[in-house]
Amino acid sequence: MAAEGENVTADQSGQTAHTSSDVAKEISFTLEALQLIKDAQQQHGLRHGDYHRYRGYCSRRIKRIRKSLHFPQGNRNRVTPKKITEELLIDARFLQLPLFCAERCWAYAMQLKSEANTEPRKRFHMTTKLKKAVVYSDELEVLGNSSKCDARTKLECQAYNAWIKGSLDFEVERWESAMEYFTKAKTIYEKLANAFSEELQVLYQQRVDEIAPNLRYCAYNIGDESALQDLQKMRIAAGEDQLSFKLDDLLSQTREKQAATLSEVTWRGRTVPVKVEAVRLFLLNMQDLNSELESAESLDSRVSIYESILKQCIDAQQALRDALQEDAVFKAAIRGQPIEGKISNQHYLHSYLMYIRLNTTVERNLLMVEALKQNLPENNPEEGKKITKPQDLVRLYDIIIQNLSEIPNLHGVQDSPALEAEVEASVLGYKAFRSFYIARSYASAKKWKETLALYQRALDNCKKAVAGWKQQAQTPKLKKDITSVELLQQHISGQMSSCQAYSILDSNATGEQSFSTLVSDKRPLEERLDEYIPEKSLTSKKAVLTRFPPDFEPIPCRPLFFDLALGHIEFPSLDDKLDQKKGAAGGGLTGMVKGWLWGGGKK
Repeated sequence: MAAEGENVTADQSGQTAHTSSDVAKEISFTLEALQLIKDAQQQHGLRHGDYHRYRGYCSRRIKRIRKSLHFPQGNRNRVTPKKITEELLIDARFLQLPLFCAERCWAYAMQLKSEANTEPRKRFHMTTKLKKAVVYSDELEVLGNSSKCDARTKLECQAYNAWIKGSLDFEVERWESAMEYFTKAKTIYEKLANAFSEELQVLYQQRVDEIAPNLRYCAYNIGDESALQDLQKMRIAAGEDQLSFKLDDLLSQTREKQAATLSEVTWRGRTVPVKVEAVRLFLLNMQDLNSELESAESLDSRVSIYESILKQCIDAQQALRDALQEDAVFKAAIRGQPIEGKISNQHYLHSYLMYIRLNTTVERNLLMVEALKQNLPENNPEEGKKITKPQDLVRLYDIIIQNLSEIPNLHGVQDSPALEAEVEASVLGYKAFRSFYIARSYASAKKWKETLALYQRALDNCKKAVAGWKQQAQTPKLKKDITSVELLQQHISGQMSSCQAYSILDSNATGEQSFSTLVSDKRPLEERLDEYIPEKSLTSKKAVLTRFPPDFEPIPCRPLFFDLALGHIEFPSLDDKLDQKKGAAGGGLTGMVKGWLWGGGKK
């Protein structure tokens, strides 16, 4: 019995051992490398390009992982590096150690790269850190290829290692090798994107989009001239994000090789040499601006291009200003002192850069105005969009007018009547738009007097602007401006009539008197029925409807008849008849009186 019991026990132990080995074979660790590092980057600095903060986070995370795994690198007195082997791989967190070590080195390298613009020696330190990142990424790939990791982890580790190696070769200008590694990483990420859900597809596709510009830049340096156009198209489609800034850097590096061909520039009939490298590079970027803007479809992409140009223009101005430190006339002009005579070529070039900066700012703000106009209440904006207020447009027009007003004061073009006339007409046009939107803000508050006055001012500015533009040479841009102002003029006329009607309706509803125009017409209503002139008296009890009493009017009189024969007739004498009548009348009367008197005395 004992033997049988021992056999049973042996069988059970054997079965148990067999089960444990099956479980060991089924252990499969997963490392979502790209998702892990992207989440860490977005939450710890790289959303704003802060590589120093992200590097500190990587260091802290490595320390926490080692502490939780009880995997120290020595003690307090001595450092004893330990290498992770396949036998030690009993937890998925061991895979995170070489990943974040590589990320820490890569973040340090990117920080040094940004600082190398002013301190070139830091590029050597950057290259050293990238080489160290490659060491850790190789270790990660070795661990990922072990039997304890699943297929996704193997692909993730291979793609990450290829991307790190490609970044190193890219910085040291080994273009063919960098292109090979980037192509490998791109291929793996594309396959991973097709194997998972839509959320993960977006993540992998973003990494593919990040690698694509590097591939085209490598191709350009190898000898593919069409790669520059591809980079420009990518920049247009990128909009305003981290990828667009990366593309700007690549395009700048590409144009540095072309900058030697631009030696002079002509502006307003004067040709000046371009000696500063930063200015030459910026002017090359300006040559491609029009084609990029025409190709851009969305407003965000166009605004992003304008922002990039303004940033480069400011840098070019600063470089040129540093080169003009010994120019006494330029120093006097900066202090605001009046200057006489012809300025130097480089000083004139500085004015040209300032002109480009002001014009680009105006065009950028006009683009923002167009974007805001789409969200006005009358245009039925999409749900979730912020409704644009007239005050928002007024602020942008104020900035546009201010920038345009600075152009005639640039040194070297102060005595240019043609430029002054052009700028003056443009300022009047934008003042018309500004007055129009100020009037709309007053109309929303039902301040009809102020609204009508502002509409009238906008109408006057429209007429002056169109008259000034028509005296200049007609260009496509100028024709477009004239058309827009003429449309505004028609719109203002309709708004004025609506404003007058609303004022009367409001006055009837509230019992208040409506406003009167600045011109007072004393004629009665019956004499101006074909004209609309709002007047207080029409809504009062003393309305002047007609003239009363009516004015005297001349009429023909009755005919007069004159007896011309009367003066030539001799009438007979009637004296004898007059005397007889006189005597008879006297005796009769006297006798009657005497008889009455005397008769009364007798009695």
